[in-house]
Amino acid sequence: QVQLVESGGGLVQPGGSLRLSCVASGSIFSINPMGWYRQAPGKERELVARIISSGTTNYADSVKGRFTISRDNAKNTVYLQMNSLKPEDTAVYYCNAYIRTVGSYLYYDYWGQGTQVTVSS
Repeated sequence: QVQLVESGGGLVQPGGSLRLSCVASGSIFSINPMGWYRQAPGKERELVARIISSGTTNYADSVKGRFTISRDNAKNTVYLQMNSLKPEDTAVYYCNAYIRTVGSYLYYDYWGQGTQVTVSS
């Protein structure tokens, strides 16, 4: 059984930084892509950043220049470095990954449980 477990959320002041981590575990053959989404109260879930195994990334316009996504393929881990945080970044952040398990030829969509990020003074 595949699991995604996030960590690193919390409360931070405007202008501060946080680093989120997400580890995928289970009988994993391949993961592609991995990414982060977020959902603020009363809003739809939105893509924050995504990275494929080659290292190619894409970001939401609202976080470009402030957030950096990276991954460690050997550890099945994706990171999100968030700098210059703003109150509007407050949301639950979810890890997402398309995973092919051992013995399967298909990729399935998996989600983490979410981690709260609150930016407030």
